[in-house]
Amino acid sequence: MQGFTDIRAEGWVARLPAAWRPYALLARFDRPIGAWLLFLPGLWAICLAAPGRAEGVRLTLLFALGALVMRGAGCVVNDLWDRELDRRVARTAGRPLASGAVAPAQALAFLAALSAVGLAVLLQLNAVAIALGVLSLVPVVLYPLAKRVTDFPQLVLGLTFGWGAPLGYAAATGGVDGVTAALYAAAIAWILGYDTIYAHQDREDDALVGIRSTALRFGERTRPFLAACYAATVALLALAGWLAGLGWPFFAALALPAALLARQVAALDIHDPARCLRLFKANREVGLAVALAILLGRL
Repeated sequence: MQGFTDIRAEGWVARLPAAWRPYALLARFDRPIGAWLLFLPGLWAICLAAPGRAEGVRLTLLFALGALVMRGAGCVVNDLWDRELDRRVARTAGRPLASGAVAPAQALAFLAALSAVGLAVLLQLNAVAIALGVLSLVPVVLYPLAKRVTDFPQLVLGLTFGWGAPLGYAAATGGVDGVTAALYAAAIAWILGYDTIYAHQDREDDALVGIRSTALRFGERTRPFLAACYAATVALLALAGWLAGLGWPFFAALALPAALLARQVAALDIHDPARCLRLFKANREVGLAVALAILLGRL
């Protein structure tokens, strides 16, 4: 995987002042797919439960901003934990903390700034959502540790990135219920699947430096594991829709994300890191298709 790297210091990032670029790269602002994937479970919940169009738009904008800054904050936390390991992995050696472009003290100051914006967004929500937002910090902090102690850090990432589902539902309704549980479980199963694909990019390097993952755990048996994760995702989404009383168009439209997920299973090649990255990124369209199905089910 020589030359296969995380860093994309090009496009709009290259036009930033030189002093700003390492921070944009540290927060992964050059790669918005992570912010999309953090945002989408919250969007599902808002589409499912928003009491009206105006409130739905307001919450969607707040969650979009919150996902952008909190994904950035999570990347800073991850890279602070992993900076020594990142230097030993080809894909991550150029990250700002691993390369020395940003010092740990500077990263902490940047983390504080991102967290302040995230807090400002959170305070626009109701009390239950604020409490859930504060609780979300627990899996955020624990995820980098999970990679060292369990073969299923992707499950911990699922708990973290899927948190938008209960948070969005609480923001829209003021509480949580069985619909929330089904939607959150669907998000976790989805993330467990797509992050296993992502982890195959680093499988050999991770084994050398002691990082654990579902990619290493399942190896050549990843395809059936991925199929099980994605089948559970679709089944749990259907359960959430049924519990929420969505109409038949939701269940018909759910065929589109199901087909997109099935295509990922069929196209998977764990020995091709570039393909793994493309399949991982394709989950933005999956998530948007789910949101569309939910909206159709509410018509």
